[in-house]
Amino acid sequence: MTLALVTFAICLAVMLGLYWAFIVRPEDARSRELARRVQRIDTVKDAVTSVTTPVSTASVVDALLSSNVRVAAGLQAFVAEAGLTWTSAGLLARCGFTAAVGAVAGVVMTGHGLGALLGLVTSAVPYVYVRRTRTQRLRTFEEQFPEAIDLIARSLRAGHTFTTGLGIAAEEIPAPVGLEFRRVYDEQNFGMAMPDALKAMARRVPVLDARFFVTAVLTQREAGGNLAEVLDNLSAVMRDRFKVKRQIRVVSAHGRITAWVLSLLPPALAAVLYAVSPQFMRVLVDDPLGVRLIAFAVVMQVIGTLVISRLVQVEY
Repeated sequence: MTLALVTFAICLAVMLGLYWAFIVRPEDARSRELARRVQRIDTVKDAVTSVTTPVSTASVVDALLSSNVRVAAGLQAFVAEAGLTWTSAGLLARCGFTAAVGAVAGVVMTGHGLGALLGLVTSAVPYVYVRRTRTQRLRTFEEQFPEAIDLIARSLRAGHTFTTGLGIAAEEIPAPVGLEFRRVYDEQNFGMAMPDALKAMARRVPVLDARFFVTAVLTQREAGGNLAEVLDNLSAVMRDRFKVKRQIRVVSAHGRITAWVLSLLPPALAAVLYAVSPQFMRVLVDDPLGVRLIAFAVVMQVIGTLVISRLVQVEY
């Protein structure tokens, strides 16, 4: 029981440390820097010095905090691409909580320090959930996007403007495409330039089709031409790409299923043996050599899973 409490305390300390390093510390630094800038503006009379001094100081602070800020921004963008309302701090907190629960459960079940290893594995559960949700959302976006482009092209032929076509697509197409077009439409109405709103959508949605769409629209705005015809051709290309994608998924289905079987077979077999004959598996836990063998097996299992996942992942 004492070992379980110590493991829980260690996991909790790691979670709080990650939260402070990636969230609290950068935000406090930015708040202090903002307060210093406001104080300089209020006290310094010279306009030149009141502008140049904060810029030089801010560059030093930004250089010191750039690594933490990039990590926090990357996590936040990753969660936003999944369509979740979590924050980067929330994701780290969930990872820390699942790690603590897994570590305590592992120590209680085994009575050894292997609970920390189980906590390391369970800490990835929230990340895996966000990644899976993100993948499903982007796949749905790719399925809906050609239909949305066709709807915009039909609205252009009916005499509507491109902005009105975006609004129609936002009303008619369900999420996630409808939500993204609604955001572009609202940003344009609130004063943002249309090219900037479209580029922001391309950054929010890491899908190649969205970048094709933004590039085609911006090129037509600069060079001119029939935008409805351009969108028709673009939607046809997207449908062909989507058809090829589905064919590739069908062809590679056998390899992906084999990868899942090979990845899940060792831990499943170990769980079954532990349930059927605990004393048979207890040797690996009680003997120091067995503990090292388990750690080595877990490391090799992770490496093998990563290698297999790369083999069955077809680039297209």
